[in-house]
Amino acid sequence: MAAAFARTGAQGGTGGRLARGLHGVPARIMVPRVVLFVSAFGLTLFGLLMIFSASSATALASEATDYDATYYFIRQLRFVAVGLAALVVLTRVDYRVWRGRLLVLAWVVTVLLLVAIFSPTAGTDAYGATRWISVAGFTLQPSEFAKVTLVLTGADLYVRLFEEGSVTPARFAALALGAVGLSLLLILLQPDKGTTGILVFTLLGMGYLAGVNTALVIGCFAVGALGAAVLAMGDSYSRARVLTMLNPFLDPYGSGWQLVQGFYAFGSGGLTGVGIGLSRQKYSYLPMAHNDFIFAVVGEETGFVGTVGVLVAFALMIWAGMRIAEQAPDLRGRLVAAGCSILIGVQLLVNVCGVIGFFPLSGKPVPFLSYGGSSIISCLMLVGLIGSVSLRDELPETVYDRRRGRLRLAGEDEGSLAGADGGPLGEGAWDADGRYGVADLVDPGLSSAGEATPRSSRLRLAAGRRGSASSPLRPGPVAPSAGTGAQAARGASGAAPAPRPLSPADPRRSAGRGGWLSADPDGSAADRLRMHEDDAPASGRRGRRGYRER
Repeated sequence: MAAAFARTGAQGGTGGRLARGLHGVPARIMVPRVVLFVSAFGLTLFGLLMIFSASSATALASEATDYDATYYFIRQLRFVAVGLAALVVLTRVDYRVWRGRLLVLAWVVTVLLLVAIFSPTAGTDAYGATRWISVAGFTLQPSEFAKVTLVLTGADLYVRLFEEGSVTPARFAALALGAVGLSLLLILLQPDKGTTGILVFTLLGMGYLAGVNTALVIGCFAVGALGAAVLAMGDSYSRARVLTMLNPFLDPYGSGWQLVQGFYAFGSGGLTGVGIGLSRQKYSYLPMAHNDFIFAVVGEETGFVGTVGVLVAFALMIWAGMRIAEQAPDLRGRLVAAGCSILIGVQLLVNVCGVIGFFPLSGKPVPFLSYGGSSIISCLMLVGLIGSVSLRDELPETVYDRRRGRLRLAGEDEGSLAGADGGPLGEGAWDADGRYGVADLVDPGLSSAGEATPRSSRLRLAAGRRGSASSPLRPGPVAPSAGTGAQAARGASGAAPAPRPLSPADPRRSAGRGGWLSADPDGSAADRLRMHEDDAPASGRRGRRGYRER
């Protein structure tokens, strides 16, 4: 990937001199990528620590875990290893391959897994729901992997409608109802209202970014919210959760027990927490401390500072994902990266708001933090898809990238930069693309380190390097000189040229930036700041925000 962005001079020029950013990738592309992976790995490691802390007391007292305090930690560590392998594979595979027959195959496998939940031999019940498949001691939650499949499916449908135009709106509605609607229905029948709501919100957000009418998106969201309210009040189990959210202390030893104990955990943590591993609520007071309510343990052991730190890490990850989506090379990549980011953010809010009593409890884990093999693997797969979009970014090189590429540290070796003729790309040279870069008006590397030059000498040097006024964008040839610095400005006669007279009206403007940025000393400010037409990146607008055409 670095080689794709590294710029190589013509006729054997040194590409290392022209590499920009980190490993040759511009900073505007590399920074979101680094933030994404660092935040994901940091949250995963912190989640392992908190799982060990929150589950050790329960595992040590349970016969099912063979009284091993590290039981859940070791299992989660294995799941993380599998998830990292999936992340690497998805990152290296071009996200654009997930279309056509391969996407249909992934969708068919997902639907078969969702259907297998209802079979008496594979499906397992827990806490009033059938959401897991248990085969030969291995437990799998298909709805977690359905998130990945539905993000890819939704992106493909939106691309076929808005970018390729290969389907009509009626055909799009039929495909969405069959591919997406069937999967959501199977998840809802488990029942898993939380995952269904998260996926609906994610798909609507992707539709908004793709270009669906805003009124239609708002209308679909309103209908979905109304349907969720009807379903929540339709059965006693979901209705009890809503009533518990409104007043958990109405039944503190019954339906409100878990939420009240979570409040106690946050209250005990205070500002800085009681310390890692010193939680009291994990000693059988707080149910599911290492899973659904691990954020309460984080609040107790690390305090307000720790909980805010976790939220900041998630905010950075989501920012990075959306930034990568903005810079994606096509609409498909933009929707894939944005959909994965929205899904992670919405699931985080659903859990956190439920733990603090702002939303009914849904049983959804905190991404990267909660215990669960299917959850951590699917979350790392989402990060892998975002990384795949970032690695295929093809933003055009700008004049600012070229300027940064010529920066050199003090004491660095003076290498030559190859121009179109194979010679050094220095004073008055044209590069291989036929452009005369602003940075090329000075020594290679834009470095003045090594020998101090007085301000007056620099002004005279700049005045000597200006081109002809008749050609403001392409200066005339510069007389060759064996010397460098101030000696080069004197030319063959050895006499220094007279400095440009200062303007009586504004001496600073006449002797300041104009001598360095403009080849025409009499040009206007707009001419001095205008970049070449070739340097301006082409851009187009497709979808809600628009993306750059490559």
